[in-house]
Amino acid sequence: MKKNILLIQPENQKINSFRRKQFNNFVQITMPYLAGFIDEAKYKITLVDEYQQRIPYTRKFDLVAITVNTPNSGHCYKMAEKFQAAGAKVVMGGPHATLLPAEVSEHCDIIVIGEAEATWPQLLEDFYQGKYQTEYRSDAIPELTNLPLPRWDLLHRNPLMKGAVISTRGCPYNCSYCNLKQIYHNWFRTRPVSEVIHEISLMKSRFFVFWDDNFFADKAHAIEVMEQLRPLRKKWAAQVTLADCNNDELLEKASAAGCLYLFVGLESFSPAALRGVNKGMNRVDAYRDIIGKLHRHKIMIQAGIVFGFDEDTPDSFRQTLEGCEALGIDGVTVSLLTPLPRTPVYAQMKREQRLLHEDWSLYNGKTDVVFHPAGMTSEQLYEGYLDFRRRFYSLPSFIRRMRVSGTHPVYNFVMNLGYRLAIKRG
Repeated sequence: MKKNILLIQPENQKINSFRRKQFNNFVQITMPYLAGFIDEAKYKITLVDEYQQRIPYTRKFDLVAITVNTPNSGHCYKMAEKFQAAGAKVVMGGPHATLLPAEVSEHCDIIVIGEAEATWPQLLEDFYQGKYQTEYRSDAIPELTNLPLPRWDLLHRNPLMKGAVISTRGCPYNCSYCNLKQIYHNWFRTRPVSEVIHEISLMKSRFFVFWDDNFFADKAHAIEVMEQLRPLRKKWAAQVTLADCNNDELLEKASAAGCLYLFVGLESFSPAALRGVNKGMNRVDAYRDIIGKLHRHKIMIQAGIVFGFDEDTPDSFRQTLEGCEALGIDGVTVSLLTPLPRTPVYAQMKREQRLLHEDWSLYNGKTDVVFHPAGMTSEQLYEGYLDFRRRFYSLPSFIRRMRVSGTHPVYNFVMNLGYRLAIKRG
């Protein structure tokens, strides 16, 4: 007899409200990917993305699987209580389960720690046989070969949402505010190019994103992927490191293969701030030359900007805006520095007693400051962050930036307008 399994991509109300004001939202790949491992001869699958759907609390499930990130953790715990009260067993995995397994295990029947390519199929078989363990931990480094196709057909999707694919996993760098090294095995891996291209060829949408942490980290792999991607005539984006963009061959291949824009973590225009968080591979004096190369290859830059580093002052917001406009940066994803559990930044702030609290629901990098900044007050940091977003996405700033960039003006305008409208709705 088939067992009923529910897969949940959760979204707490605070961050859900923030995301709904955004224009560019990509579909989350975790649960469609995990659904690809499930044998439908043994399980009847229901997949819910809370960003788009309501959680079906009134339906009967044997197993409920929830992927838990840090700001969603409290919301997930309450969700688990409801399903457990109705007789379901709850399994939790994801970043927060890997970072703080002792905490998460108190709120579920089964916990998956680390990468799930080997442990998830074993858990599914064990549960079906009625002999599951309470903990499944990834000890060996999974190879990214012969992966199942994500089950997009199970997901209720907004037609504006773009597709997503994984080509690599991991990042060779060690930025002190990033938790990738604590979530994944510390080993950079690539997928077979043929499998990546096959998966992309099946996407109905013309637009998609490489959900890699650093798409250009293995240059030979990236070039092979892009060469084989070109005939598909797709439009795409990827996350890369700025230093890796200082390579005309990579940019030429990307442009020819349909790259619209690259997300690049600039983080700051302060060399001292970058050194302070171990992001020395970003050289501020090289920003102009490398971003100019991106624009010459008709690739827009979506820059990651973080405010709240110890070297930041109230003047950092103005300096950053002027820097972005002078370089013609096409778009920004702005965040508040957030000391996520087990990162070096978290350890430092915990040691210095600078954390305001450990209410994980506020550790989302968008809606709250959760620590005492060094160079300003928490209120100054938050108000400066909001003001930067408003000014960057104003029409005068867009005009100044486009005079420098000149890249994909129609798409650029639509993207900037979407962010501007989102800010006004906020």
